Amino acid sequence: MMPQFGIEQYKLSEVDLTLLWSSIFLLLTGMVMVYSSSIAVAEASRFTGNNPAYYLVRHSIFMAVGFVAAGIVFQVPLRIWQKISPFLFLMGLILLVLVLVPGIGREVKGASRWISLRIVNVQPSEFMKLLVVLYTADFTVRKMEHLHNLKTFLPLAAVMVLVSALLLKQPDFGAFVIIAAMTAGILFLGGIRPRLFAMLISILIVAFTVLIAISPYRRDRIFGFMDPWADSFGSGYQLTQALIAFSRGEWFGVGLGASIGKLFYLPEAHTDFILAVLAEELGFIGVATVIVLFALIVHRAFAIGRQCVILDRIYAALVAQGIGIWIGLQSLINMGVNMGWLPTKGLTLPLMSFGGSGIVANCVALAILLRIDWENRQLMRGAEV
Repeated sequence: MMPQFGIEQYKLSEVDLTLLWSSIFLLLTGMVMVYSSSIAVAEASRFTGNNPAYYLVRHSIFMAVGFVAAGIVFQVPLRIWQKISPFLFLMGLILLVLVLVPGIGREVKGASRWISLRIVNVQPSEFMKLLVVLYTADFTVRKMEHLHNLKTFLPLAAVMVLVSALLLKQPDFGAFVIIAAMTAGILFLGGIRPRLFAMLISILIVAFTVLIAISPYRRDRIFGFMDPWADSFGSGYQLTQALIAFSRGEWFGVGLGASIGKLFYLPEAHTDFILAVLAEELGFIGVATVIVLFALIVHRAFAIGRQCVILDRIYAALVAQGIGIWIGLQSLINMGVNMGWLPTKGLTLPLMSFGGSGIVANCVALAILLRIDWENRQLMRGAEV
């Protein structure tokens, strides 16, 4: 039976303050930048009722829901998450299937990634990232003594192939990349043999290459990324506009709210390319601050994981570091896309981009990470968790 924990029992000094304040600062900065980057789009759209604060209001509501969800999740012991992780993973699979059912899934710009709940759209792939971390960590712990055997991975490989197929059917190649990398990372940290890990990475590289080769629009993105200026009003449009925004920002930016790129030049300014708007308005200093904050979160995730290993909490260690891989890799890819280092991909910037499912999933993941750290501190004090 789950023990009862009162909120009043938790003290601010008993959680990782670096992790907590870095996350809060990114969330608040994201809220400001969502408003700044979406004013023009919201004011010109009939869908938003020509309300310039439309996206700000919705993003604020998403953040409030995320904070409430995080507060609830923080009170759940990690052993409960380990126990129910297979059931949660199964629920995630069902939601990924429902996305593809006509009448239930909602299609936007040729992609069917959302389930419409009338007042809000839910994107299951965002929550699936967390569920994959919980499930893969549990699988790795249960099979740890047999990680040298290829047959051990067949059940996990089967379900991950199913997840990948459902994601690619939407299509959501970005979520597929993140989930594949997280699964491989957790297995590596769990002690998989180097030869098997090399085989797994080779298979993933071949799979990525084939998926790009057989998809015309993915090939176009690759070629457009290599020389965006060759077709600056076609396949290279998003990247060239992002690069222009970065160049205008220089060291200190043109000032908050003064971006030109967000005035219908830069597509998806409040979602995928929010960093480009931030770069234009706050300059190199603003971008560097965001990078440092994400680096702090990833560092603390792995530090918490290392402390778990010392305390012989292997499941907790894999979950903590899996969350670190997720946040770190997705933020790195988004930043790389915005800066022209990686091909354009529809991945949002964690904790900052507009999107209810992403914000709530990120808040819940960080709450679990804070819970792991809190349990570590209690165990080091000799208390039970």
